[in-house]
Amino acid sequence: MLFTFVLLLFATIGFLILLLPALWGREIYNQYAGSRAVICPENHRQVAVRIDALHAARTGLNGPPALRLSDCTRWPERSKCNQACFPQALEAKPYTAGEAKASEKKIYHLPVLLAAFAAWCLGAVWHSQFLFRARWSDAVGFTPSQLKLVVLWYAPHLLTMAACLLFSYGVAWLLAVRGRRGIGQGMVMSIALWAAVALASSPGIASLPRDLLLIEFSYTFLAALLVGAIVGGLTGRLVVPASMAASSRS
Repeated sequence: MLFTFVLLLFATIGFLILLLPALWGREIYNQYAGSRAVICPENHRQVAVRIDALHAARTGLNGPPALRLSDCTRWPERSKCNQACFPQALEAKPYTAGEAKASEKKIYHLPVLLAAFAAWCLGAVWHSQFLFRARWSDAVGFTPSQLKLVVLWYAPHLLTMAACLLFSYGVAWLLAVRGRRGIGQGMVMSIALWAAVALASSPGIASLPRDLLLIEFSYTFLAALLVGAIVGGLTGRLVVPASMAASSRS
């Protein structure tokens, strides 16, 4: 019961701390998100560009948003251009059917599911009798009978699986909106998200036993690296073939 309460406490505190700036950042993001059709000043042809909506949302939390382009149908070949089309992009409406379209940023669900399952399995081994279960139980203050009940109870396992899945989707979303992929980029994004969650949860966990904090911080840090490596490394690689997807619909 204590394990479930601590997890719920962490989630609630983080949610409340991040809610208001997240809502404001979302408003800024939605204002600048989407592909926009412009006329390239270099070749005088229609292209599609994207304003870096995530950068605008992040900088807009402390003042006026800093605006820049993040994508163009002529990139990466012409990624060093002077972005002279930017004033057009600010005035243009987001992409509609029939116009040029910049590359889509999509989340691949299968790597996310594999990463969440791997993180959950790591947690099961980490908290097993072969590693840190005894120290964890002593830090929490469980009796042997209480510990046996927690191990056999479904709720903690389902809750940790949900947390792993939510974190994995968070990493996949960060990679998608930034247009990144690869093991290294996945691990960077994952550690950034882990640090943000840890910082948001710090007021509620500061009074917990030192051994419990050490065990959980070590596990979540390693799990974050594992999730980032899997999601980043398999993004765009582990997908269902179009022919198989079409046959499954028929």
